[in-house]
Amino acid sequence: MVNLPVEFTERMKRQLGEEYEQFLSCYEAEEYAGLRVNTGKITVEEFLALTPFELIPVPWTENGFYYRKEDGVTKHPHYFAGLYYIQEPSAMLPSSRLPVSGGDTVLDLCAAPGGKATELSSRLGRTGLLVANDASPSRAKALYKNLTIWGSTNCCITGETPQKLLQAFGCYFDRILVDAPCSGEGMFRKDPGLIADWEQRGPRYYCALQKEILDCAVQMLKPGGMLVYSTCTFSEEEDEDVVAWILEKYPSLVLKKPEWAEGFVSGRTPCEKTIRLWPHKIRGEGHFLALLEKKMTGERSGCDDSSARTEKTSNQAQIPPEVLEFLKLIPEELWKNCIYRQNGEQCLILPPYRLPARLRYLLTGLDAGTWKKGRFEPSQQLAMVLKKGDFPFVLDLPPDDQRILRYLKGETVMLTEEEDARLLTGQKRKMGWVLICTDGYGLGWGKYAGGSIKNKYYPGWRLQ
Repeated sequence: MVNLPVEFTERMKRQLGEEYEQFLSCYEAEEYAGLRVNTGKITVEEFLALTPFELIPVPWTENGFYYRKEDGVTKHPHYFAGLYYIQEPSAMLPSSRLPVSGGDTVLDLCAAPGGKATELSSRLGRTGLLVANDASPSRAKALYKNLTIWGSTNCCITGETPQKLLQAFGCYFDRILVDAPCSGEGMFRKDPGLIADWEQRGPRYYCALQKEILDCAVQMLKPGGMLVYSTCTFSEEEDEDVVAWILEKYPSLVLKKPEWAEGFVSGRTPCEKTIRLWPHKIRGEGHFLALLEKKMTGERSGCDDSSARTEKTSNQAQIPPEVLEFLKLIPEELWKNCIYRQNGEQCLILPPYRLPARLRYLLTGLDAGTWKKGRFEPSQQLAMVLKKGDFPFVLDLPPDDQRILRYLKGETVMLTEEEDARLLTGQKRKMGWVLICTDGYGLGWGKYAGGSIKNKYYPGWRLQ
């Protein structure tokens, strides 16, 4: 059993009353493991028909499932193809309750490592704009990898403070997710290492930080827009008290009741419309969520600049002939109505929005590849966006083909006579690029070399 701090247990006794013993007993049980299907690539029905794993639905999200820990979900080729994301089941709640639609401008303000940002990306499809931000450069790198594997195209990753983003964007976003840094009480069972930080800092430290972040977020939210504030803590000081504070500061904000599911518990008065997930009532860890809407009019709306500081634009730079030749082989929706930018050797396909300058961007839209000395080399990110039918030259291997493992390790892929004959017929021109797929979903690139394919899988991702 987890060794819980006395100060924490005494407070939980007061907070839960007669439910405390039931709550305490859940720390003797193992935490639950979950995965979330990438509906931007595959439907839930298609995935369930394809996957070998025994899955049980998570009640509060349509594409979330519990899996057995003994199943090797992170070793299966579908994982490397970005068909699902490993995520604690309760952590699936915030992105599921933010009503995102195609064409929205969306900000995930504290996005790393990317569990919630990937879901928001799927729900946007290939429309609108997602800005995924994390102030920590090291955490933002994990965010970059996860969104790349996910196949996100209309996403920008930034590494800025909320204040810097507010200064750059102004009042711009239709939807904002603030999964705020917190004391982590709800994750003590899953990660007992968080207890040391709790004993050192406690809820009070995070409460001040949460108010600062949430204040900036409200000012970036358009009138009529919606915002989710969430934490993974039980602390009322970090949860209901922060929500009550922001509602008092901005009278234009209204607390909305999200869609309810079995096991949800209401927050404390006056925040009854908020959701609490208790580990003794659900199959998951502790979580808190509030859904806020900004009214169209009202004093102190927190939106001094009602016009977006970023505007849609149709500016198109000249695409080099070698790059254009390759782009014509992939679906037009990925590049035709977007902005082409050349950043040194890097070929970028940006969403049709003029982005603020002087921000730290780790990613802007789709990194299509590199162009140097008249030659174009497609990127790993582009491969993760494509399916079997999106490119004319494909080697599609079943998950149990050992060549997939060798490919992911960076080794050369040997072809059967039939595969070689088919690719040779299609590769009479000089380009030679082959999309390596599993069950029809992109894993990476290779270069046809007569009887084999030279490995072009991104070196930083190769299995050791």
